[in-house]
Amino acid sequence: MLIIDEARVRELLSLEELIPAMERALIDFSAGRVTQPVRSILTIPEHGGFWGLMPAVYGDLMGVKLVMAYERNAQIGLPTRLATIQLFRASTGEPLALMDGRLITELRTAAVSAVATRLLSSPSARTIAILGSGVQARSHARAMRMVRDFGDVRVWSPTAENARRCAVEIGGRAMESAEAAVRGADVVVTATHAAAPVLRGEWLGEATYVNAIGGLPATRRELDDEVMRGVVVVESRAAAGMESGDIVQAGATIYAEIGELLAGTRAMPVRGRVVFKSVGIGVEDLAAAGIVYGKDTRR
Repeated sequence: MLIIDEARVRELLSLEELIPAMERALIDFSAGRVTQPVRSILTIPEHGGFWGLMPAVYGDLMGVKLVMAYERNAQIGLPTRLATIQLFRASTGEPLALMDGRLITELRTAAVSAVATRLLSSPSARTIAILGSGVQARSHARAMRMVRDFGDVRVWSPTAENARRCAVEIGGRAMESAEAAVRGADVVVTATHAAAPVLRGEWLGEATYVNAIGGLPATRRELDDEVMRGVVVVESRAAAGMESGDIVQAGATIYAEIGELLAGTRAMPVRGRVVFKSVGIGVEDLAAAGIVYGKDTRR
């Protein structure tokens, strides 16, 4: 069984190949070609963390991601999201590889957002506002520029210095408030650990596209009720309906899974605001881990 650390994952995995891989995986998921339950979550209240188990079977692979979310880690210089992924051969159950899942989580999340942005945002979109300044803000800036020609990248964070540092790194500009970042933007990405809304619908244009990846578990949210009155698209109805605080607390109606829209089995939204609410599902991690395993020459 291979042991693959983060450095090796970084060598073998790129956003360029992840974006089409995520598109295929999302189509296959919505078409019923993936076996996957909703994530199981075990809370660790004494340490302010939770532990999620994300199993899936997809093609000739099966696997499980064990993902840990510890917000207090930021205070001691550790990532707030950690993970490992165990791969097995679906036909025999043989263990194939154990790999670090932190970078896979970072990159596959951004790749899924890129797939959604290419499908759901205006082809003429040129201005993007990113609320958040962590690893997801950085990876999303890279991925979004692969699908749209964003000439104006705005960054806001509750901590002004973090916003300035992130903006320098990604070639954007730091904004003094979330409202200032969002007003007039064609696309908005929310990538925060917020427990209460940081994005308000009154700041958005009628056709602004919103890509939301925070707001987990269902007790937390990033978007207010007005934002959630737009057309809501998700990866998985079952997962989003249980895990997304933005959807659960707003009582929002899910219009479609993105895999349905990609495959053409559900009609594209005709007009108005679209919100893609991503919670992350196991098949995304399994597809990404399969790329890493397939390219490792030690097999």
